[in-house]
Amino acid sequence: MVKVWDIFVRFSHWAVALGFFIAYLTEDDLLTLHVWAGYLVGVLVVLRSAWGVVGPKHARFSDFIAGPRRVRAYLMKLASFRAPRHLGHSPAGGAMAIVLWLGLAAVVWSGLEVYAVEEGRGPLASLSAISVEAAASKGGGGSAWEEIHEVLSNLVMILVVLHLVGVLLACLVHRENLVRAMIDGRKREL
Repeated sequence: MVKVWDIFVRFSHWAVALGFFIAYLTEDDLLTLHVWAGYLVGVLVVLRSAWGVVGPKHARFSDFIAGPRRVRAYLMKLASFRAPRHLGHSPAGGAMAIVLWLGLAAVVWSGLEVYAVEEGRGPLASLSAISVEAAASKGGGGSAWEEIHEVLSNLVMILVVLHLVGVLLACLVHRENLVRAMIDGRKREL
Protein backbone atom coordinates (compact mmCIF):
# COMPACT_ATOMS: atom_id res chain seq x y z
CA MET A 1 0.00 0.00 0.00
CA VAL A 2 1.17 3.49 -0.81
CA LYS A 3 -0.06 6.89 0.38
CA VAL A 4 -1.85 8.68 -2.47
CA TRP A 5 -4.34 11.16 -1.02
CA ASP A 6 -3.07 13.69 1.51
CA ILE A 7 -5.14 14.78 4.50
CA PHE A 8 -6.36 18.00 2.85
CA VAL A 9 -7.61 16.20 -0.28
CA ARG A 10 -9.48 13.69 1.88
CA PHE A 11 -10.87 16.25 4.33
CA SER A 12 -11.99 18.65 1.60
CA HIS A 13 -13.62 15.80 -0.36
CA TRP A 14 -15.79 14.67 2.55
CA ALA A 15 -16.45 18.18 3.90
CA VAL A 16 -17.58 19.42 0.48
CA ALA A 17 -19.83 16.35 0.11
CA LEU A 18 -21.35 16.93 3.54
CA GLY A 19 -21.71 20.67 2.98
CA PHE A 20 -23.38 20.20 -0.39
CA PHE A 21 -25.84 17.62 0.94
CA ILE A 22 -26.71 19.79 3.96
CA ALA A 23 -27.30 22.81 1.71
CA TYR A 24 -29.23 20.74 -0.84
CA LEU A 25 -31.53 19.23 1.77
CA THR A 26 -32.16 22.36 3.84
CA GLU A 27 -32.87 24.95 1.11
CA ASP A 28 -35.12 27.66 2.57
CA ASP A 29 -36.30 25.63 5.57
CA LEU A 30 -33.18 26.34 7.59
CA LEU A 31 -31.71 29.34 5.77
CA THR A 32 -28.83 29.97 8.18
CA LEU A 33 -27.66 26.35 7.99
CA HIS A 34 -28.12 26.39 4.20
CA VAL A 35 -26.05 29.56 3.84
CA TRP A 36 -23.21 28.40 6.12
CA ALA A 37 -23.05 25.02 4.36
CA GLY A 38 -22.78 26.94 1.09
CA TYR A 39 -20.00 29.13 2.51
CA LEU A 40 -18.14 25.98 3.60
CA VAL A 41 -18.42 24.50 0.10
CA GLY A 42 -17.29 27.75 -1.50
CA VAL A 43 -14.24 28.18 0.72
CA LEU A 44 -13.21 24.56 0.26
CA VAL A 45 -13.56 24.72 -3.53
CA VAL A 46 -11.29 27.78 -3.56
CA LEU A 47 -8.74 26.16 -1.22
CA ARG A 48 -8.82 22.85 -3.10
CA SER A 49 -8.28 24.73 -6.36
CA ALA A 50 -5.19 26.39 -4.87
CA TRP A 51 -4.07 22.98 -3.59
CA GLY A 52 -4.38 21.74 -7.18
CA VAL A 53 -1.51 24.08 -8.04
CA VAL A 54 0.76 23.80 -4.97
CA GLY A 55 -0.24 20.53 -3.30
CA PRO A 56 1.48 17.14 -3.48
CA LYS A 57 1.74 15.15 -6.72
CA HIS A 58 -1.66 13.43 -6.83
CA ALA A 59 -3.50 16.57 -5.64
CA ARG A 60 -2.15 18.66 -8.54
CA PHE A 61 -4.16 19.38 -11.65
CA SER A 62 -1.12 18.51 -13.73
CA ASP A 63 -1.39 14.93 -12.42
CA PHE A 64 -4.97 14.33 -13.47
CA ILE A 65 -6.24 16.74 -16.10
CA ALA A 66 -6.65 14.83 -19.34
CA GLY A 67 -8.03 15.83 -22.71
CA PRO A 68 -11.43 14.73 -23.97
CA ARG A 69 -9.95 11.93 -26.12
CA ARG A 70 -8.17 10.34 -23.14
CA VAL A 71 -11.28 10.66 -21.00
CA ARG A 72 -13.46 9.09 -23.69
CA ALA A 73 -10.95 6.29 -24.34
CA TYR A 74 -10.76 5.54 -20.61
CA LEU A 75 -14.57 5.47 -20.29
CA MET A 76 -14.86 3.10 -23.25
CA LYS A 77 -12.32 0.75 -21.67
CA LEU A 78 -14.00 1.07 -18.27
CA ALA A 79 -17.36 0.12 -19.78
CA SER A 80 -15.75 -3.01 -21.22
CA PHE A 81 -14.00 -3.77 -17.89
CA ARG A 82 -10.54 -3.32 -19.46
CA ALA A 83 -9.57 0.14 -18.21
CA PRO A 84 -6.05 0.60 -16.90
CA ARG A 85 -5.75 1.31 -13.18
CA HIS A 86 -4.35 4.68 -12.07
CA LEU A 87 -2.67 5.43 -8.77
CA GLY A 88 -4.18 8.93 -8.63
CA HIS A 89 -7.28 10.05 -10.49
CA SER A 90 -8.16 8.24 -13.69
CA PRO A 91 -8.78 10.47 -16.72
CA ALA A 92 -12.54 10.20 -16.10
CA GLY A 93 -12.12 10.77 -12.36
CA GLY A 94 -10.03 13.87 -13.00
CA ALA A 95 -12.57 15.21 -15.49
CA MET A 96 -15.39 14.59 -13.03
CA ALA A 97 -13.48 16.36 -10.26
CA ILE A 98 -13.03 19.44 -12.45
CA VAL A 99 -16.66 19.46 -13.60
CA LEU A 100 -17.89 19.02 -10.02
CA TRP A 101 -15.69 21.86 -8.71
CA LEU A 102 -16.86 24.17 -11.51
CA GLY A 103 -20.46 23.19 -10.86
CA LEU A 104 -20.09 23.72 -7.13
CA ALA A 105 -18.47 27.11 -7.72
CA ALA A 106 -21.42 28.10 -9.93
CA VAL A 107 -23.92 26.88 -7.31
CA VAL A 108 -22.17 28.87 -4.58
CA TRP A 109 -21.98 32.01 -6.72
CA SER A 110 -25.65 31.81 -7.68
CA GLY A 111 -26.53 31.19 -4.03
CA LEU A 112 -24.59 34.30 -3.02
CA GLU A 113 -26.54 36.26 -5.63
CA VAL A 114 -29.86 34.95 -4.31
CA TYR A 115 -28.84 35.76 -0.73
CA ALA A 116 -27.79 39.28 -1.73
CA VAL A 117 -30.92 40.05 -3.75
CA GLU A 118 -33.56 38.39 -1.59
CA GLU A 119 -32.10 38.88 1.88
CA GLY A 120 -29.78 41.85 1.36
CA ARG A 121 -27.05 39.84 3.08
CA GLY A 122 -23.80 38.11 2.29
CA PRO A 123 -20.61 39.24 0.57
CA LEU A 124 -22.41 40.30 -2.63
CA ALA A 125 -25.12 42.35 -0.88
CA SER A 126 -23.37 45.68 -1.36
CA LEU A 127 -22.61 44.83 -5.00
CA SER A 128 -26.10 43.66 -5.87
CA ALA A 129 -27.68 45.75 -8.63
CA ILE A 130 -31.12 45.08 -7.22
CA SER A 131 -31.67 45.92 -3.57
CA VAL A 132 -34.03 43.97 -1.34
CA GLU A 133 -36.52 46.86 -1.54
CA ALA A 134 -36.37 46.98 -5.33
CA ALA A 135 -36.75 43.21 -5.51
CA ALA A 136 -39.81 43.40 -3.27
CA SER A 137 -41.38 46.19 -5.29
CA LYS A 138 -40.85 44.24 -8.52
CA GLY A 139 -42.35 41.10 -7.10
CA GLY A 140 -39.10 39.33 -6.12
CA GLY A 141 -36.30 40.36 -8.48
CA GLY A 142 -34.17 37.51 -7.21
CA SER A 143 -36.35 34.87 -8.82
CA ALA A 144 -34.06 34.57 -11.87
CA TRP A 145 -31.05 33.93 -9.64
CA GLU A 146 -33.12 31.58 -7.52
CA GLU A 147 -34.08 29.59 -10.60
CA ILE A 148 -30.46 29.48 -11.78
CA HIS A 149 -29.35 28.38 -8.31
CA GLU A 150 -31.93 25.60 -8.20
CA VAL A 151 -31.12 24.32 -11.70
CA LEU A 152 -27.38 24.34 -10.98
CA SER A 153 -27.90 22.56 -7.66
CA ASN A 154 -29.89 19.83 -9.37
CA LEU A 155 -27.27 19.49 -12.11
CA VAL A 156 -24.55 19.09 -9.49
CA MET A 157 -26.67 16.44 -7.75
CA ILE A 158 -26.86 14.56 -11.06
CA LEU A 159 -23.07 14.86 -11.34
CA VAL A 160 -22.72 13.49 -7.80
CA VAL A 161 -24.83 10.46 -8.74
CA LEU A 162 -22.72 9.93 -11.88
CA HIS A 163 -19.58 10.27 -9.74
CA LEU A 164 -20.83 7.59 -7.36
CA VAL A 165 -21.71 5.27 -10.26
CA GLY A 166 -18.24 5.86 -11.73
CA VAL A 167 -16.55 5.13 -8.39
CA LEU A 168 -18.57 1.94 -8.00
CA LEU A 169 -17.72 0.81 -11.53
CA ALA A 170 -14.02 1.60 -11.04
CA CYS A 171 -14.07 -0.32 -7.74
CA LEU A 172 -15.47 -3.36 -9.55
CA VAL A 173 -13.18 -3.13 -12.57
CA HIS A 174 -10.00 -2.55 -10.56
CA ARG A 175 -11.01 -4.66 -7.55
CA GLU A 176 -10.15 -1.76 -5.30
CA ASN A 177 -11.98 0.01 -2.47
CA LEU A 178 -11.80 3.64 -3.58
CA VAL A 179 -14.02 4.80 -0.71
CA ARG A 180 -11.54 3.42 1.81
CA ALA A 181 -8.73 5.06 -0.14
CA MET A 182 -10.48 8.41 0.22
CA ILE A 183 -10.69 7.79 3.97
CA ASP A 184 -7.19 6.53 4.77
CA GLY A 185 -5.39 7.93 1.72
CA ARG A 186 -3.84 4.61 0.71
CA LYS A 187 -4.08 2.54 -2.46
CA ARG A 188 -2.18 -0.51 -3.57
CA GLU A 189 0.83 0.16 -5.74
CA LEU A 190 0.62 -0.10 -9.51
